[in-house]
Amino acid sequence: MTGDVRTFADAREWARTGTKLLLDAVADLDEAGFRTAAVLPEWTRKHLAAHVAANADALSNLVRWAETGEETPMYASAEERAAGIAKGATLSAVELRSWLADSARRLAEGFDRLTDAQWQHEVVTAQGRTVPATELPWMRAREVCVHAVDFGTGVTFADLPAGFLTALVDEISTKRGMTTRAAWARQGGRSGQDGLPDGPLPEVAAWLAGRPHSLADAPALGPWL
Repeated sequence: MTGDVRTFADAREWARTGTKLLLDAVADLDEAGFRTAAVLPEWTRKHLAAHVAANADALSNLVRWAETGEETPMYASAEERAAGIAKGATLSAVELRSWLADSARRLAEGFDRLTDAQWQHEVVTAQGRTVPATELPWMRAREVCVHAVDFGTGVTFADLPAGFLTALVDEISTKRGMTTRAAWARQGGRSGQDGLPDGPLPEVAAWLAGRPHSLADAPALGPWL
């Protein structure tokens, strides 16, 4: 299980690393660059930037919940979440970079404020899962690391920390279940001891996440995250 291959300290460090990668990925994008399609289907880089920035704001709501005990959902509704993404198409490159940086800074400051006891307080994710606040850095690490690649400006899964990729593969393969292993086996692909493709870790992670990869004959998987 994922909890066995990552620690709280790991997740906090990966969130910091992923945030830097992501902010660097958009640092030189002009208006035309932001209007270009992202790796994710049907999204421009503007939509993706708004999604990541809104995610930081939403996780800050959960930080506030853990800090004060006052129930503060990530999003008021699914409609609010969708509106946040759509908002990206209306913003300029300068506004998007500012939102990304400011929301990431506020979230990092929130993480720094939480005490050991507050980190243990339970909150509820947008998917309805009840988790301790210690899960929040991992949730953010997934967002910034994977979406740094999705901007398509040069960051690849090979640029992500090996420990993060190991935890990511463990989590996705667990959540996708045996279907991924069975699909790979039907292709006759060479497998490792875990039944997953016997290939480079970044490529296996990219395949499981439904992103472009170099694994030969791997069956297509829908986007994850």
